[in-house]
Amino acid sequence: MKLELPSPRTPLKLGTRGSPLALAQAYETRDRLAGAFDLPHEAFQIVVIKTTGDNRAMIAADRPLKEIGGKGLFTKEIEEALLAGVIDVAVHSMKDMPVSQPNGLVIDCYLPREDVRDAFVAPLVDVLADLPAGAKVGTSSLRRKAQVLVAYPHLEVVEFRGNVQTRLRKLDDGVADCTFLAMAGLNRLDRSDVATAAIDPDVMLPAVAQGAIGIERRADDTRAADMLAAIHHASTGQQLAAERAFLAALDGSCETPIAALAELTGGNLRLRGEILRPDGSESLSDDRTAPIEDGIELGRAMAETLLNEAGDGFFDWRV
Repeated sequence: MKLELPSPRTPLKLGTRGSPLALAQAYETRDRLAGAFDLPHEAFQIVVIKTTGDNRAMIAADRPLKEIGGKGLFTKEIEEALLAGVIDVAVHSMKDMPVSQPNGLVIDCYLPREDVRDAFVAPLVDVLADLPAGAKVGTSSLRRKAQVLVAYPHLEVVEFRGNVQTRLRKLDDGVADCTFLAMAGLNRLDRSDVATAAIDPDVMLPAVAQGAIGIERRADDTRAADMLAAIHHASTGQQLAAERAFLAALDGSCETPIAALAELTGGNLRLRGEILRPDGSESLSDDRTAPIEDGIELGRAMAETLLNEAGDGFFDWRV
């Protein structure tokens, strides 16, 4: 059966949040689809959907994500629109995505992964180690908070939310002495100049799926499936399969400081994983390599090993 392609009259609708970064990711998805099928940009419509996580009052108040709904904050309304047929596909930052999707939805398309590193952003120092005792580190990420407190217990971590522009303004206002962003987001916004330094994963292991864009579709939508298959980046999918298997086996959520990074070399996949106590009092890590096709099992096995090593009560939510 011939694939029925979208047109300016009947465009494919791409759902996204309305932040500058989310829009940049949606435009990248549109451009890749247009290029793959030799279609004009007008054959695609970007549909902005406001999510609970975009509530300006909560951002301004710097309320922790775990208090207001966790990762689903950035996806619930978009997925509801997808299930209702308001949009045809949804474009997501994969590090924001829960490990399972609602019934009827799947994610089986990933764009080529961007820089996985965290960006250190500070107006007065070049590296985190140069901050004096009591300096304030701004972040809303439990992973980054725990990693900072493990390495630099003399620093204070304060809640710090918002997009790139909001966080830079908060730094200027003295809310914190430094913060972190994802290098991938800065690169996609053409704002890599914002980073004081990119942090090597050996120093700060990134979030699961950091730097990756995923496109979600209805499970029974064969047209979307065929179109998305044309832009799917297989090696990114292999990396995320291992990382998200690790996260799923840990029952990861926004209440869980977890880091992981999968890297491919030849036919092998190297997976590094880390779990931390939320207060930064302890961290446990592992580093393993296996054939790429065994990546999912590697992620699960690593999670089981770390949970056994951690014991009961390692995470607050397991107590």
